[in-house]
Amino acid sequence: MSPTPTDRLIAFDRFSLDLINECLWRGSEEIKIRPKAFAVLNYLLNRSGQLVTKEELLNAVWPETFVGDAVLKVTVRQLREALDDDPKFPRFIETSHRRGYRFIGEIATPKPAPPKQQVVQDDSPSGTFLSGAFSIYSGVVGREDALGTLQRRLRRTMRGQRQVVFVTGEAGIGKTSLVDAFARTIPRDGSIRLGRGQCLEQYGTGEAYLPVLEAIGRLCRNEEKVAKIVRTHAPMWLLQMPSLLSAADREVLSKEVSGATRERMLREMGEALDALTADVPLVLILEDLHWSDYSTLDLISYLATQRERAHLLVIGTYRDAELTATGHPLRAVKQELMAKQLCREIPLEYLSESAVFDYLTVMFPGNRFPPGLAALIHHRTDGNPLFMVNSVNYLLENKLIVLRESAWELGVDIANIEVGVPDNIKQMIERHVDHLELDMQRTLEAASVAGLEFSTPALAAGLEEDPGVVEARCNELARQGQYIKECGAQELPTGDVVTRFGFVHALYQNVLYERLPVGRRVRIHRLIAERGEEVYGNRAVEISVELAMHFERGRDYTRAAHYFKEGANNAVRRFAYQEAVNLAHRGIELIEKLPETRETLNEALCLHLTLGVPLIAIEGYASPNVGRVYMRARELYEQLGDSPDVSEVFWGLWTFYTLSAELDTARKLAEEFLKLGERLTYAGITLRAHWALEITNMHLGNFELALKHFEQALALYEPEAHRDDSFLYALNPGVAMPCFAAWALWCLGRSDDAVNQIDQALALARDLGEPQGLAHAFFFAAGLYQMCGDHVMAQQYAETAIETSAQHGLVMYQAMASAMHGWTLSEQGHLEEAIDEIQDAIAAIDATSTSLVRPHFLALLALALSKAGQTGEALNALNEAILMVLGKGERYYEAELYRLKGELLVGRDDAEAEECFKTSLEIARSQKAKAWADRTEKSLARFHVRPSKQH
Repeated sequence: MSPTPTDRLIAFDRFSLDLINECLWRGSEEIKIRPKAFAVLNYLLNRSGQLVTKEELLNAVWPETFVGDAVLKVTVRQLREALDDDPKFPRFIETSHRRGYRFIGEIATPKPAPPKQQVVQDDSPSGTFLSGAFSIYSGVVGREDALGTLQRRLRRTMRGQRQVVFVTGEAGIGKTSLVDAFARTIPRDGSIRLGRGQCLEQYGTGEAYLPVLEAIGRLCRNEEKVAKIVRTHAPMWLLQMPSLLSAADREVLSKEVSGATRERMLREMGEALDALTADVPLVLILEDLHWSDYSTLDLISYLATQRERAHLLVIGTYRDAELTATGHPLRAVKQELMAKQLCREIPLEYLSESAVFDYLTVMFPGNRFPPGLAALIHHRTDGNPLFMVNSVNYLLENKLIVLRESAWELGVDIANIEVGVPDNIKQMIERHVDHLELDMQRTLEAASVAGLEFSTPALAAGLEEDPGVVEARCNELARQGQYIKECGAQELPTGDVVTRFGFVHALYQNVLYERLPVGRRVRIHRLIAERGEEVYGNRAVEISVELAMHFERGRDYTRAAHYFKEGANNAVRRFAYQEAVNLAHRGIELIEKLPETRETLNEALCLHLTLGVPLIAIEGYASPNVGRVYMRARELYEQLGDSPDVSEVFWGLWTFYTLSAELDTARKLAEEFLKLGERLTYAGITLRAHWALEITNMHLGNFELALKHFEQALALYEPEAHRDDSFLYALNPGVAMPCFAAWALWCLGRSDDAVNQIDQALALARDLGEPQGLAHAFFFAAGLYQMCGDHVMAQQYAETAIETSAQHGLVMYQAMASAMHGWTLSEQGHLEEAIDEIQDAIAAIDATSTSLVRPHFLALLALALSKAGQTGEALNALNEAILMVLGKGERYYEAELYRLKGELLVGRDDAEAEECFKTSLEIARSQKAKAWADRTEKSLARFHVRPSKQH
């Protein structure tokens, strides 16, 4: 009896998994997937919605077989490619970081529903600061349930359960009002700390950790104990808040944290918050996360996923529609945390008609309004709280609501009210503003240019008025509470303490900004930027993104480009690579609008060099985009003539050609680099020239020459002087140089010296903790032990390299390490998995446009194929590798390629096999590569003593 369709198919979206024929269909099209990929998908589908751990999957799909996580990652990647599923915004397979995977798509075939988890009510007694029913006098009418949820989350925080809550909804829905009302329930007696930070639209994704730095900075300024804890546990963060440090402290701290990483920044803040909340709970409110930088999202995710108890409550607000429109990664972060039950979402809806009625009752006690007024206001505003409040204020200001004989009532018939109410919030705000005195209107308009938050000196500069007069005007507006509010004090680098104000809602700022004539808007931006630059002086880099934004909108593109460059440099030092790329691109776009002068050419050069390092981290050394950046940098350098930037220019360009395996071009560039070092006295040029020649000659197979340049470079290497090299050159020479020396030493037959060099590289990489340096050292260690034939050590380092690279998005190193890992699987007999992993790794390397080391990886593939009995495919891989060597000149693995080919030809074509062995031996001896020569001599000996062929 044939199976029914539901017995044989599992359908989801456009796909169906055929359980009888073990294949995947997209409609009527068969999608090729490997058997193990089929097994993984089947296992996940049968546990839809459940977290399946890596261990469970490995045991189910690879029973009684030892394989590492890397094999599973490769298999899941294959499935995602087949399903066209984006791992960042998954529709089907969701990754639970370091834990496992979950199928999240909707399955069409009937499945028994999993038992629902019971919701445990938090009925613990509240503290005195949380007691009492929620009062609608708090300004959040209709949000009683939402406020109650926040209060329950705080009670859990008080018991040591870390909490992350997202408050979501559209503009004007009342997110800020809700968190303000919640914040007012928190006592000011020091029993709970409250920190608040704001994401700003004009900075967007450019300023790394902006709201967190603002919140922690304020806490440090308000409480000396907080500053001490941050200084002890999070020195990197303190360095990002220079207003809290003296110049001497900044210099000392810079040396202490040199070589820190993005991972360290996350770990430091996690440790600081653990220490900070050990005795006093902390509520951290981060507003408008739809404008947040990516690094802030990393931190929220990091804090949420920590298992240790902490008295920490993180509340984030955002507009859900903004995420959909912009593709902001916050949506994926929230979905992952929700799936792990590590966060709670409070979506705010429009207010009901009864809530509008309650609001009128509170605002106008004892009123005699007609019954239909609440319904009319609700109809006109759709229950949008901000629009509702503005509508009521409009009625009051226009004397449509009046106080008569101690009772509030309508001044006109209700039928006449609807005509006078504006159709939208913009009209409403503009009508309100038009009723203000002209100087108040001008102040609010200029404030909208200054930002969602602003200081009085900045606003006074934009208005070109006396700061005292402007502050008095702002105080009066803040007392009214409709447009702006006081946001505390700020200490300037001059030592002056000034007041900060902020708009009650971003919509007020937006409407006021749009009504300004363009010419006046441009002038105010420029005046504010110039004042900020004057006040901060040589510390202007601290507010570089803010200054860049104002100068850009003030049409001063020269200074805007300069500060975008400084902002990008700041981001690189925070290991916020995507933010750095965004800022550098914005600077380049502006500088290209300007006439070509020596100054603009120099700024353009600096911007391209600033862009190069984070772009390498994201896309890989041989990316065409990286090549274009450094080629343009060289053009600019040649137009300008000699400058200290020459080192970065040549290094970046040489790196691009090297990773593209254009080794002849790379060698010429490295030699030109060395000549420049002989002619110019700029620091570090000669060291980097020798370093470049070491690497180039190692890949060319000139092993002794490579070691000669290594020794010359090493003599010039000063650890302290080169600690910042990873920010300018992507790698520290103390880590990278011994790695290449190790490979050259092994080829020359000096295996003990090779291991010693790789151990030194690994030790320094671990000490510095730089992501690229760690991935680089782990990969080269794996490669060294692969050449030694030690698959146990090679697997250990390959897996560590894969994990490190995956954590930091280092695609090239992850792919290269996966190729090495595939070889270790073949040595253990897991041939199908080995072939799949190496092939996938080569494809991933190709996707980064990297050609270097490819012959080596093809040789590893050939080994796995030959073990699997696929001799023809193995020979094809070796022939491809040999052709690449002949074309590109990467010869360090050439002798081994011919030896392996000879081994495969023994018994098939003995004459050609012998010729391959002889060619291999000739190459090895010409390179003085004793290790390769010894290996080939053994192959030749076996060839000559093998039993005669039976006839």
